[in-house]
Amino acid sequence: METRKRTPLELFNLPQHFTIPLFQRPYVWEEEEQWAPLWQDIRRTVETRMESPFNPVSHFLGAVVLQAAEPVSGNMGVWNVVDGQQRLTTLQLLMDATHALLHEAGLESPARQLEGLTHNPSHYIAEGESPLKVRHLNRDRAAFDEVMNADPSLSYEELDNHGSRLARAHQYFRRVAGEWLGSREDSSFPIRADHLTDVLQGGLQLVSIDLTPDEDSQEIFETLNARGTPLTAADLVRNFVFQRLEAEGADSRGAYERDWPFETRFWETTVSVGRQSVGRSSLFLNQWLISRLGDEISPHNTFSAFKRYVDNNADVPMKDLLPRIRRQADMYQAWTEAAARNGGNLSAVEMAVYRMKASGIELLKPLLLFLTDPSRNIPPAITAEIIRSTESWLYRRQLLRLSNSDLGRIVAEIIRSIRNTPTAELVDRVTAHLTRLNVTSTYWPADAEVRAVLATEPMYRRLPRGRMRMFLEAAENHFRWETKQPQVERGRLPIEHVLPQAWQESWPVASPEEMEARASRVHRLGNLTLLTQSLNSKVSNASWEIKRQALLKHNTLTLTGRILGDTESSDWGEILIDRRTEELIATLLHVWPTPDGHQGTVVDPQAKSVEGIDLGRLIDAGLVSVGEVLHSTHRDFTGATATVLPRGELKVKGKTYASPSAAAKSLRQHATNGWYFWAVPDGRRLRDVRAEYVAQQQAPVPPPLDA
Repeated sequence: METRKRTPLELFNLPQHFTIPLFQRPYVWEEEEQWAPLWQDIRRTVETRMESPFNPVSHFLGAVVLQAAEPVSGNMGVWNVVDGQQRLTTLQLLMDATHALLHEAGLESPARQLEGLTHNPSHYIAEGESPLKVRHLNRDRAAFDEVMNADPSLSYEELDNHGSRLARAHQYFRRVAGEWLGSREDSSFPIRADHLTDVLQGGLQLVSIDLTPDEDSQEIFETLNARGTPLTAADLVRNFVFQRLEAEGADSRGAYERDWPFETRFWETTVSVGRQSVGRSSLFLNQWLISRLGDEISPHNTFSAFKRYVDNNADVPMKDLLPRIRRQADMYQAWTEAAARNGGNLSAVEMAVYRMKASGIELLKPLLLFLTDPSRNIPPAITAEIIRSTESWLYRRQLLRLSNSDLGRIVAEIIRSIRNTPTAELVDRVTAHLTRLNVTSTYWPADAEVRAVLATEPMYRRLPRGRMRMFLEAAENHFRWETKQPQVERGRLPIEHVLPQAWQESWPVASPEEMEARASRVHRLGNLTLLTQSLNSKVSNASWEIKRQALLKHNTLTLTGRILGDTESSDWGEILIDRRTEELIATLLHVWPTPDGHQGTVVDPQAKSVEGIDLGRLIDAGLVSVGEVLHSTHRDFTGATATVLPRGELKVKGKTYASPSAAAKSLRQHATNGWYFWAVPDGRRLRDVRAEYVAQQQAPVPPPLDA
């Protein structure tokens, strides 16, 4: 057995086959749990290398176990994949999807470099053999071979196995890599392509455990996967903290008893985040670090990020840092315990924590930790306004069932952009950041889209019950707020269909068209309400006359009371369901509003053209002003500034430069994307301002008012 640390280039470079045996489980990775976190880690590695090229960080992908086998044909090596087949398969799909993008863009050199890691050279392949370096022998073979060998110009819908998980993974990586690369017409496209290619080849690391043919692979597999309890991020942080305290000569025992909160049942509890489970103490430390750094940090990088944070703040001794962490940990515990109670009014922060729990997400907690940091002294009213805006962005997306996978990055960006913002400007800065989002994976949906989708959406069937209940509770609390009533009981009230799910017997209609119209409205928002106690099935499915009397007897909720008021002189039916759907949509849009005039525009980055757009264009459009002072966003050049001159030039340290990139290069002493390097006073990078200009140029001209 030989253990080596290898990059994808070192692992895949030679002509060879990696065979996934028939008995291995099929490909099971999915977007939310694996694809999106992997892409986020890779994108973060690329961007870090772009910002600090002399400090080429790497990302660790994990371990693979390979066992040497007899060559099938020719002289190519053959390895059986004992463990790590999901990881290797995903990496191959990502590299091939990126190859397709680069090939279509005419960047043959980086495209061929990636192709060399996924496909063996033709002169090594026997007639009828697959050129793929990773070969599936199980049921995934047809789908994997098809998508990996498909022509880059072929659409996924044309594949025989287009619905397979493997094809969907390939399509996902092609989409997100394409969004990150941007427009092919942009001069930065080939630069970004080279950086991405470099990371896919040499910026990722795997531990390869290579077995000889006579070693017992099963015993090694079981040992790797079934023995021992891995240390959590909190365990590693604890060891580091108290070693550092000892080195400082501090009272480590006293600090442990006084300032280390994470040894209680609350903190040792395992909580669910999406479909994953993580210790609450490790989760808090991850979120706390995001709130301090403004960087998206994957859970398995929590400890390394903590060490980096401590090293970069060496002027703060551990004996002073630990009490600060304790203060915020105590607040975090208080929010969580308040949100777990079913009754009583909650503050804006506590309600945000409850709603996230009901929705099965943790996205906004780093921002809550930032806003409630005692050292910032942000007034509760401003915190509440920021929560309202970010919740609107988040829950409008959830109402439309849009992906959450890229939203953690946006929360980190918001924190980074407002770290030095005056308190009075915080709400406007956060709102402006959200309104600028213009790709499908992150945009803030506008009123018109939410109305159009929810008007006919069978929400009860489409949303998890806890999330559906939370939306109805939000509407109920809005009605109660108007009449100064206490907040509704949380998390326990049953959801009732006013028109029953089994309506055919007691709510009959005459024609097939009427039956279809009635059936289509059963699960819509307007037919749902909350009750203080469940109705028995006989009453729930009874005629409206009987059911209305039961609701009158037991109801104490405004949400249901409005239904009873609307039906004093008429039966409940399609017209009233449609009317109430519109009312509840309007209520939710009021609970989570957008700024006046917000359009929620989505711009396909592959369709945007920025060729020829210089700073002068932005000045002419009124998006940048002459005399405005731009600030560096690069961590190594904090405090560097550039002044905008009349012809779109920039002045840095008394010298004039023709473009943002030239001005940035003067500081970094090598080629730099100035549109990414420089930011305007409100925190937006120049590339964001340029994207706003492009969106304005592409916006349709409104018709005349009398059209």
